[in-house]
Amino acid sequence: MSNTKTRSVPEQAAPTAAAPAPKPVNARRRRPALIGLSVALIAVGGLIGAMTLTAAGQREDVLVVAKPLAFGQVITRGDLAVASISLDPALKPVGAGRLDSIIGKHASAQLLPGTTLTQADVTSDSLVQPGQQLVGLLVKPGQLPTTTLVPGEKVLIVSTPGQNPATDTGASAGAPSTLPAQVVRVGTADSSGNLTVDVSVDANAGATLAARASTGNIAIIVQSPSAVG
Repeated sequence: MSNTKTRSVPEQAAPTAAAPAPKPVNARRRRPALIGLSVALIAVGGLIGAMTLTAAGQREDVLVVAKPLAFGQVITRGDLAVASISLDPALKPVGAGRLDSIIGKHASAQLLPGTTLTQADVTSDSLVQPGQQLVGLLVKPGQLPTTTLVPGEKVLIVSTPGQNPATDTGASAGAPSTLPAQVVRVGTADSSGNLTVDVSVDANAGATLAARASTGNIAIIVQSPSAVG
C-alpha cells in the first residue's frame, strides 16, 4: 500500500478591480479657474450693459433747425424747435435754455431742417458789413454758372459788351471791368429762368453796380477759394 500523500492546492482569490488612477493635479485645478473666469466675464458684460443703458438714459433738450436757413440769414423763433437727444460730448449742441440768446443772430452756414444747432452754426456778424451796400442783380440764364450760387460765396460782377469799361471802377484798357462781391441771398428763378441775386459790395461801388445791373449787361463769375483773399 502506497504512503503517497496528496496536498490540496489552495484556491486562488478572485482578482480585485484595479483602483482608479488619481486625476492629474492640473485638471482638478483648471475647472475652478474656468468657472471663476466665466463669472468674471459675465460680471464685466453686465457692467458694460448697465453703463450703456445709463448713458442712453442721459438726454438733454437742445435746439434744432425747423426751417431751412441760408447762410447769413437772421434766425427767428419760428426757425428753431426743441428736441431731446442723448448726450454726445463731441457734438456740443446749443441747449434749449439758450433760445433767447440765439434769436436775432445769423446763420454761419446753410442749415437744413432737423440739424442739431451748435454754437459754430451761428454768428453775430451780418453778411452786409459796415461800409458795404446791398445790390440786387436780375440775371438771365447764361449770365451766371449753372452751379447753384449759395449765400456767402465770393463772386466777380463782370461788365459785358455794351458797357463803357472806362467809366467803371477798376477798369483797365482792353479788359472788362469787374467788381468783387459776396452773395447774400439767391431768389427763385421764374418761368423764363431769370433769377434775382442779392450781393454786398463796397459802398463806393454800390451805385456803379446798380447802374450797370439796370442795363442787363453783366455776368457773374464764381471765384475759386484760392483766389479769395
